[in-house]
Amino acid sequence: MAHEIRALDVHSIDQVKTLIEQDPVRHCFLAARIEQTKQSRFRPSYPDLLGYFDDGKLKSLLMTGANIVPVNTSLIARQEFATALNRAGRRSSSIVGPAEEVLDLWNKVSDHWGSAREIRASQPVMAIRTNSSKAIDHEVRYSNLADLDDLLPACIAMFTEEVGISPTANGGASAYRNRISELVSARRSFVKYVGSELIFKAEVGTVGAGVAQIQGVWVKPEFRGQGISVPAMAAVVKLILADTAPVVSLYVNDFNEVALNTYRSVGFEHVDTFATILF
Repeated sequence: MAHEIRALDVHSIDQVKTLIEQDPVRHCFLAARIEQTKQSRFRPSYPDLLGYFDDGKLKSLLMTGANIVPVNTSLIARQEFATALNRAGRRSSSIVGPAEEVLDLWNKVSDHWGSAREIRASQPVMAIRTNSSKAIDHEVRYSNLADLDDLLPACIAMFTEEVGISPTANGGASAYRNRISELVSARRSFVKYVGSELIFKAEVGTVGAGVAQIQGVWVKPEFRGQGISVPAMAAVVKLILADTAPVVSLYVNDFNEVALNTYRSVGFEHVDTFATILF
């Protein structure tokens, strides 16, 4: 049997586990997607997961939702996936994942998709599996819905600063508020206040295959440079390791030296490199 590209189904989804187990930190996006479907009350469906099969065996995969994510893709698989993406046209807001795979895939679709808004070619992926040796900030806690009116503006500010556009643009305010509310309710949101002022926040955006990926780390601008982030992040790591997953990860832009130094100080180690193409 020759190779083929097709959507995954209930008969082929079990083969995904082998791909995830090769590198759970790298593939936690995919693991979270699969685990979410398993928890659904509805018949499993995977129209957003495009597989590259060779003699009936799953070799590579492409997640094709709001974010395009290549998984274990070979050169020939990326060429096949690119052909499918070019035929469909761009519908995603980003391509994100292992740098070599993302940049090569982008090279193969860029002529058809038009220019990117930004290319972040080197984003260190960092992970930690034990509590930090640094002192923790005991004032960092899980957020609750009473914090939402403070938390939402901070999340919008951080997202806009990081991505370059507001998550509430084009009528997205309600959906974004719901997303933050979901993270709060799921105990995936962390905050620190000084008096009545929110000065630090972070979220766990993805959990899969025993890996919790942190996103949205933010210190209020006027409190930056005061040594808040290291003990706050050490506290976040402790809470996640105790309650959520045995591995904590994140990825960060290579030009963000302040963030990199913070994460290194906490005890995160550089384990991989991602790239992101933003549209």
